[in-house]
Amino acid sequence: MARRIAAGAAYGGGGIGLLGVAAVGVLLAEAHLAKRTVGGGAAPLPPAADGLYGRAFGTEDPLRLALLGDSTAAGQGVRRTGQTPGALLASGLAAVAERPVLLRNVALSGARSDDLERQVSLLLSQPLGPPDVCVVMIGANDVTHRLPATESVRLLAAAVRRLRTAGSEVVVGTCPDLGTIEPVYQPLRWLARRASRQLAAAQTIVVVEQGGRTVSLGDLLGPEFAANPREMFGVDSFHPSAEGYATAAMAVLPTVCAVLGAWPEADRLEPARRENMLP
Repeated sequence: MARRIAAGAAYGGGGIGLLGVAAVGVLLAEAHLAKRTVGGGAAPLPPAADGLYGRAFGTEDPLRLALLGDSTAAGQGVRRTGQTPGALLASGLAAVAERPVLLRNVALSGARSDDLERQVSLLLSQPLGPPDVCVVMIGANDVTHRLPATESVRLLAAAVRRLRTAGSEVVVGTCPDLGTIEPVYQPLRWLARRASRQLAAAQTIVVVEQGGRTVSLGDLLGPEFAANPREMFGVDSFHPSAEGYATAAMAVLPTVCAVLGAWPEADRLEPARRENMLP
């Protein structure tokens, strides 16, 4: 994983050109040090979280929530269903909207943006019809596997367009700040941060052009993950811990509620939360 971060950061962010060819040796040395820790522990596979939440509000006419994306959306790294971002968002949405919420999670650990077409097709083939709101978390694997940013955002835009055309609201949690991963040191940390933030910015542009909203996970969560890595990251030092997922879910929940009209003054964006939507 550390070598992927190094290669992806340099390739995707243009880091080699900025630092010079001589820096390659430094990057590989940093990657060698980092790989001893990153992924050193086995992150638990995501527990299944699909189902109905908020049963206290009944079982009829539930809001339909779907999650798409990679391991962050799937919830890899935690053992309990209630600790996954899908379960946290579904429970939170049910409490705010005072309605039951039916969750479907089609996210896949290790997925890149080129898997979104399959995930969207899976969702739209459901007999219940398109979800009311879809939350997408994608981008980290695009950086680590050197998927060109132009291709990454093209694929994301196509997925958002299909979901919006089908009638779903879409909220995208943009690429997280890979520079917060603790075993990654300078200059590799700087390159990882630069590549992931550049992708997040490009994701924001294409998502809002297609009528979706974005929440900048890097801006909102990066400082907290960097300040408290042992609490926010799981046993593999790469995937979030239960506390990390709870923090991420609470960052996304207000926007999910807002697009459904369940949040006070839902038509107002919150610049401090890095929300974006075209006028």
